[in-house]
Amino acid sequence: DGTFNGNPVPATDYWFTVTYPETVGTTVINKEFKAHFSLKR
Repeated sequence: DGTFNGNPVPATDYWFTVTYPETVGTTVINKEFKAHFSLKR
């Protein structure tokens, strides 16, 4: 809804990174996903 803690956030581009573990056999590999989105009002 375009708010954070009840306050409106600016209409702009937002970048984010998701870091997560991926298990391959008995090995854990740290993976990273980066993307962005545009908040339009």
